[in-house]
Order: sequence, then structure tokens, then C-alpha cells
Amino acid sequence: MTTVTRAQDSQSRIVLEKAEIRSWKAPIALAVFVLIGAVVFIAFGRDGESTFVLSRRVDVIQLADIVLPTRAACIVIVLLLAAITGWSAYLAFRARTTPVWALGLFGFLFVVGFLTWAAAGASIPVSGLLIGTLGISVPLIFGALGGVISERAGVVNVAIEGQLLAGAFVAAVVASITRQPLLGLAAAMFAGVLVSFVLAAFSIKYLVEQVIVGVVLNVLVAGLTSFLFSQVLSENTALLNSPPGFDPINIPILSEIPILGPVLFRQTIIVYVMYFAVAAVWFGLYRTRWGLRVRSVGEHPQAADTVGINVASTRFWNVSLAGAIAGFGGAYLTLDAVGSFNKEMTAGAGFIALAAVIFGRWDPIKATLAALLFGFATNLQNVLSIIGSPVPSEFMLMLPYIVTIFAVAGLVGKSRPPAADGKPYIKS
Repeated sequence: MTTVTRAQDSQSRIVLEKAEIRSWKAPIALAVFVLIGAVVFIAFGRDGESTFVLSRRVDVIQLADIVLPTRAACIVIVLLLAAITGWSAYLAFRARTTPVWALGLFGFLFVVGFLTWAAAGASIPVSGLLIGTLGISVPLIFGALGGVISERAGVVNVAIEGQLLAGAFVAAVVASITRQPLLGLAAAMFAGVLVSFVLAAFSIKYLVEQVIVGVVLNVLVAGLTSFLFSQVLSENTALLNSPPGFDPINIPILSEIPILGPVLFRQTIIVYVMYFAVAAVWFGLYRTRWGLRVRSVGEHPQAADTVGINVASTRFWNVSLAGAIAGFGGAYLTLDAVGSFNKEMTAGAGFIALAAVIFGRWDPIKATLAALLFGFATNLQNVLSIIGSPVPSEFMLMLPYIVTIFAVAGLVGKSRPPAADGKPYIKS
């Protein structure tokens, strides 16, 4: 009798445990998007044909355009989205999580559906859309990498905006004077380090609230660069604000791959360094002694101190490294994307990079993907404006920030940062 009772209790505990870990967050979020898709793509469906142009005239390998009947394609896509949502609900009922690949497929189909609906009677240049996405994402990715390193070490880096802006300003001035863009890159890294020095000194040594220091630094750098631009650069643009840029470097063979070749392998040296930086930060954080030390002072600084790791020094130098990476990303704006410095030209990129860090769960690869998502949302407004999309221009201007808010508050609201992130360590 006792054995039967214990077996029943054990089964009851298993049922309760399954009920506790059952999460309906993913299927509910997917269902909302299915509803939006059904209303926009079907109820307000559009007739005609949507054309996706896969190749440019200069490409060696030419791919045929994809032409879809707009209304029929949108209906099929909504049905596929509903099927994935139903499967996600089934998994949630069985106390299982929805695979990441399924969420990625859902997002891809939704984007394809939206582009198909918006491009009725027009053409979407796929290569141009992706090239623009990567270009917008470069400073976001560098900023996100800096944010990941800093916060993994336990310091909240709200000053990414200031580091990007300082890097952009100094890169423009130094490259303009020396006519050497490489010196501009080095100077941009130095500028990012200077901003991060202030953040590290006040937050680590003097235990000032890290978020407040970051906000103050952003305002300080924005005000200082705006003043210098108005009073110095504008008075002598030819000497101080006309930096030479980098020429694109085509990687043999790889640059001829359809679609991906023009996007990834016909870029400047800054973009190629970005590829290396993403891989290096991931490898360093998870496969080296340096990464182990960084993560230890961000998770449990007291334990790290116990085994002989200097918590303050480790945090200080890694915040400085984060500033150098962000400053490098700021140089992309003046030495590649724009070609000169303008007032507050980062336009909130540092805050979007910080959102990418949170969205990416403080992981360099995931943060990079999040930055690409935000870059895609930003560039999408430009493409849809060109093709004459029925989507209001005001909504398209809001789109990158809507994606940012939804990603941080809706998708990863319960994500866990490093345990000691933002908490000053006082050696006992």
C-alpha cells in the first residue's frame, strides 16, 4: 500500500513539475503575429504580382527573378504561419519549448509575407536590401560587442552611444589631417577608450551608479562634438572634415556567389574586421582563460577574488577594451558610410546596440544577429519608400524602434543578465 502511495505521489510531482515549466509565451506571441498577418495580408490583401530581384546587372552569375501572385502567396504564408503556431502550442502543452529554428523560420516567412504584400505591382531588390542592412548594422554590431564584453565583466555600458560618437568624430578629424584612414581608425579606438576610462573610473573606483555615469557621458560627448563641429569643423571642412575612405575589397570567388557574394564579400576592411571581431569575441569569452575571468567577475566577483583574480583591474581593462571596439565601430560612420562627421550622427545607434545586447542574451553571436535584425528594420523603411509601399511613412520611421521595444520587452523580458552586472564590488 505504501509503495502504491509513493508511486502516486511521484507521478503527482512529475505532473506538477511539467505544469510549472509549461510556457505559453512563444505560441501566444506567434498567434499575435498570425492574427496581424491575417488582417494585413488577407483582409487588406492586394492584387497583382510581387517581384523579388535576386541579381544585379554587374553580377557575373545571374539568377532569375522570383515573381509571386501577391494575394495567393500571402494566403499560403499565413497558413504556414498558423501551422507553425499550432505546432508551438502543441509543444507548450507537452511542456516542451519551441525550437529556435522554428522561430527563425516563422520570422523569415512573416518577413517574406510582408514584403510580398508591400511590393504588389513592384520589385524588391533583394541584394540592395541586404547590402543596406549590413551597412546600417556595422556600428550596431561593434557597439553590441563592446556592450557584451563590458556587461559580462559586470559593468552596465550605457555609454555605447558616446563611444560610437567619439570614435566617429576623432576618426574624421585625424583621417582628414593625416590623409590616412588607418590612423583615423586607431584614433577612433583611442577615443572610445577615453570615454570608457571615465565610465570605468567612476563606476569601479568611485562606485558611482553606472547607468547615471553612462547617460552623463552620452550627453557630454554629444554636446562636445556638436560644439566642436559648429565652431571648428564647419569653419574648415576641407582640412578637418573630409576624411579619405576605404575602397571596397572584392574577395576572389567568394564575391561572385549569388546574393551573398555582393553582400558579404565586396566590403571595406572595416566590415571584414567586424567578421573577425565577432568570431574572436565569441571564442575569447567561451574558450580562453581571459573569457573565463571576465565571466567570473561578472557572475560572482567574490568567488573570483577568492581564487586570486583582481576584480577591479579585470573590469577596468575590459570596459576599456569594450570602448575601443565601440570606437572602431563609430569610425565606420565617417570613414565608410557617410564620409564626414555630422552632429549626433549616431542617432541613437548606441541605445539600439544596447538593446541588441539584451535581446541577444549577452552572447556575441546572438547580439550580432539582433543587431542585424534592427539594421534590417531600419533599411526596410528606405526600400519600401522607394517602391511606393502603402505603409505610412510615419510607421516606417517608427519600425526600428518598435522592433527594439518588442524585442527587449516582449521576447526576452525574462532573460537573465550576468548576476553581478551593474553591482559595484567592494573588497571585504
